[in-house]
Amino acid sequence: MKRRTWLLSALGVSGALVVGWGVLPARSRLGSPQSMLPSLGEVALNGWIKIAADGSVVMAMPRSEMGQGVHTALAMLVAEELDIPLSRVRLEQAGADTIYGNVAMLMGGLPFHPSESKPGHEASKVKVGRWVVGKLARELGINATGGSSSVADAWEPVRMAAATARAGLLGAAAAKWQLPVQELRLASGVVSHHSGKSAHYGELAPSAAGLALGTVTPKDRKDWTLIGKPAQRSDIPAKTNGTARFGLDVRLPDMLYAAVRLSPILGGTPGEVDAKAALALSGVRKLVPLQALGGSSAGFAVVGTTTWHARQGAQAVQVSWQQRAQGALDSRSIETQLLAAVQSQAGDTFYEKGSVDKAEAAASRIVEANYRAPYLAHATMEPMNCTAQVKDGKVQVWAPTQVPQMARAAAAKTAGVDIESVTLHVTLLGGGFGRRLEVDYVAQAVAVAMQCDGLPVQLVWSREEDTTHDFYRPMHVATLRAAIDANGQVDSLRIKSAGDAISPRWMARALPALSGPFDMPDKTTAEGLFDLPYGFDNQHMSHVATRMGVPVGFWRSVGHSHNAFFSESFVDELAFETRQDPLALRRTLLKDAPRYLAVLNLAAEKAQWGSALPPGRARGIAIHESFGSIVAEVAEVSLHDGQPRVHRVVCAIDCGTVVNPDTAAQQMESAVVFGLTAALYGKIDIHEGVVQQSNFPSYPMLKLADTPVVQTWVVPSTRAPAGVGEPGVPPVAPAVAGALFGLTGRRVRLLPLIA
Repeated sequence: MKRRTWLLSALGVSGALVVGWGVLPARSRLGSPQSMLPSLGEVALNGWIKIAADGSVVMAMPRSEMGQGVHTALAMLVAEELDIPLSRVRLEQAGADTIYGNVAMLMGGLPFHPSESKPGHEASKVKVGRWVVGKLARELGINATGGSSSVADAWEPVRMAAATARAGLLGAAAAKWQLPVQELRLASGVVSHHSGKSAHYGELAPSAAGLALGTVTPKDRKDWTLIGKPAQRSDIPAKTNGTARFGLDVRLPDMLYAAVRLSPILGGTPGEVDAKAALALSGVRKLVPLQALGGSSAGFAVVGTTTWHARQGAQAVQVSWQQRAQGALDSRSIETQLLAAVQSQAGDTFYEKGSVDKAEAAASRIVEANYRAPYLAHATMEPMNCTAQVKDGKVQVWAPTQVPQMARAAAAKTAGVDIESVTLHVTLLGGGFGRRLEVDYVAQAVAVAMQCDGLPVQLVWSREEDTTHDFYRPMHVATLRAAIDANGQVDSLRIKSAGDAISPRWMARALPALSGPFDMPDKTTAEGLFDLPYGFDNQHMSHVATRMGVPVGFWRSVGHSHNAFFSESFVDELAFETRQDPLALRRTLLKDAPRYLAVLNLAAEKAQWGSALPPGRARGIAIHESFGSIVAEVAEVSLHDGQPRVHRVVCAIDCGTVVNPDTAAQQMESAVVFGLTAALYGKIDIHEGVVQQSNFPSYPMLKLADTPVVQTWVVPSTRAPAGVGEPGVPPVAPAVAGALFGLTGRRVRLLPLIA
């Protein structure tokens, strides 16, 4: 039985076994006022909204701000519904209530083909799968910032919470003044009546709390005054004047500092350790052993009075490192194994349509290509860090994390205390990209703090430790094969990929209680391959899941990041083989996919596809859907001293309703820079178990002087919001690769494009 079919069957059985769920309404995400702890003069109206005495609004913020603008976007939803200036919405960190769980992120992991998931066309097992996972997601309430899901997940519950608060304030005013609620209006945080009566929200909140309400609905789209309009990001002023507090900015009285030194051998452990010279140094306090976490390396941390003292102490420790029991990891050997696996193993079928076997048997010719993508590090600008204090049976943690509940749980487990004894303060994140979905650095900080006599300690990874001990994007390979019929038309597409699955590895680290004894199908391995929108009559998409031993984790746009390079580059190959323009072939293949076609045409139009370019330049085009959004990009490229130079990237995106257009454009620019960095330079090599890249000279970033002009065009939409932070990454590499083929006539099937 196909693994995917087994999953759907299991979900159906699970749903049948959950007695009573079918007759219960979906768990409300409105929450109760008790979910928000009121300060003096504040009144909580539900689990998301409080009203301060001065009439300002306080919102519970469950998502982490890591540069994507989510704190502004979610505050805009509240300001819109409550008719209050955005500047008068304050944010406070949300608690641990399950209403703050990210349902959309978990739902996005279901491995359904778009044709199976259209409203009104879902197969019964797909409906059951969505229902069960949605129900589980609400019950579990896992709070995470990832999967480009923050706005999509908040769209309904946050607007409804604010709309409910609005209804309560109007009801309180109507009761107080004995006036029909229909005659009242809200503006700038004040409820008023044409008779002259008025009161700000702070005056009405006590009466609004607990008021019985009828049916509440959010504002109609036609009445919006803020959503869809550019708004200044609330996090920018503090970031520009230096008052913003990232994890590395935490400062506490009598704070100590810890520097990490892990085995340079992946999965390795320390053998004999001599810390005498280190402990004799001025400012060095102690050495604390660190266990291997989640398949990473073991090592130690050295505690000092400053970061400098701690680092000097760590480097002074004499240690012999031992290889892992399974032998040394090697990226070249892993690539060879993956190429062999994709040729010899059947893999798990994620999607099939028609009969590829028959199409290939009747083909006039077969086109086949092998593509490869390397391991990649996250390289966040702020290295891993965490501040912790363990004192009197209580734990306090200050962490830049994407998963606050899991960070809190890791702290509790490490300290051996109840989770209620842990207080977590989420700081701003200097980049996340999926790396801060891990909590290894939180557990390390707490372990060190336990040895520091109640003093707070800030644990900081060096850039070198961060690069050489990441949870990397997996290495993947793929074989793509197409049948060309006697008329020169593409009659079938077969794709088989191979590489490690991320989700089961992450689940084992972050949610071991939910991690099964065997691997379930992992959508991230085949996303961007099995769910292509192209109208090939015959298709077969499969993946060989492997376990190579390298620690792997979620990386911005996850499987789409390399799978789009595989699939879109191969579509370019098919255009060449069938003597068609790459844009023309895509238009033909998307004739029954109007949303995709609209995005593709917009990008082509704005990039002036087909028009003359200066000598020595060429264009490439790619389109890809990820996280609910469709993005097409056209890259304009030249060669300088034999190396690619990208001058302009034109982006078109359909991401549903856009809350803040400025943020959408910023995220597309960010994605292009991130994607180009990986496409042109990104590569992690492992030799004898040791990662060869260690800092930016050997793992370079795209420089400002080499950054292209990025132009973004948004397709107007009335759909609910979809992802914006990640969907701009996948099309970059294939668009540049297509342009390079136009310049050189040579097809590049290996990333990075600069070898």
